[in-house]
Amino acid sequence: MAVAIRLNRQGSKDRPYYKIVVVDGRYIEQVGSYDPMKEGVNYTINLEKVDKWLANGAQPSETVNSMIRKARKA
Repeated sequence: MAVAIRLNRQGSKDRPYYKIVVVDGRYIEQVGSYDPMKEGVNYTINLEKVDKWLANGAQPSETVNSMIRKARKA
């Protein structure tokens, strides 16, 4: 199974919170977080871990990929 970097929903009803995780059908590692309820920059990403996983062939979801691009520009 392919390794993916995607969002994992946490939080309660009407209060979403997401962890950015590396999975291959099972959880491997958390590489960041995303809080859509927060204003401004509402995500954190460890780019060193992300780069390591991308070099090993992990495929980010579209949403995570856009966050990675934004984090690299900042």
